[in-house]
Amino acid sequence: MSLKDMTGQKVPSVTFHTRQGDAWVDVTTDEIFNNKKVVVFSLPGAFTPTCSSTHLPRYNELAKEFYALGVDEIVCVSVNDTFVMNAWKEDQESENVTVIPDGNGDFTRGMGMLVSKNDLGFGERSWRYSMYVVNGTVEKMFIEPQEPGDPFKVSDADTMIKYLNPAWEAKPSVSIITKPGCPFCAKAKALLEVKGYQYEEIVLGKDASTTSVRAITGRTSVPQVFIGGKHIGGSDDLQAYFDVK
Repeated sequence: MSLKDMTGQKVPSVTFHTRQGDAWVDVTTDEIFNNKKVVVFSLPGAFTPTCSSTHLPRYNELAKEFYALGVDEIVCVSVNDTFVMNAWKEDQESENVTVIPDGNGDFTRGMGMLVSKNDLGFGERSWRYSMYVVNGTVEKMFIEPQEPGDPFKVSDADTMIKYLNPAWEAKPSVSIITKPGCPFCAKAKALLEVKGYQYEEIVLGKDASTTSVRAITGRTSVPQVFIGGKHIGGSDDLQAYFDVK
């Protein structure tokens, strides 16, 4: 296996065949990259374990922080067809990431990242990597080491964002249980945003029930906030948490 580092070179010129709604829409690399700063990460396949549990979700989670650093778009490329990529994005609820189907492997081949995964029955797929592309030119690539299996050590979102801002420090992950029309929920969400915390919102009646809240927290009121695996509590508890920090 011989991989190619494209740092300093233009990305290959490719047309991607995508399905948007009920229509086929061709998207070119010029449309994706020209006059933009784009973070790209590429992976072996949609719905595969590491790609679904960590790689895609973390880029989606940190999207607003990437945008604050001047990134215009975050793009995920995989050698899958557009129907698979669209279904995966919907399943992952990754609204902050643009998924690009490189079904024929043309872009991945042009990047020098097409590898054989015949031992898994995958055929030719992309090696895992990430890159920062400015106006169509690769400024930086993070290519996973050529080791057996599917190494995941350098193409992650945290590594990329630290390249863009070496002083960046990761904040703990946050979840908040809310219900529609709750003023205390709105207050807690606003406070998290002011403090610069991204959060996942779990809405009662849609994602969970009051029984779930009671089972998890011992309480029945909302909001209920969790930061870095710790149960903080309601909006007043959240304010007290930040007052102490």
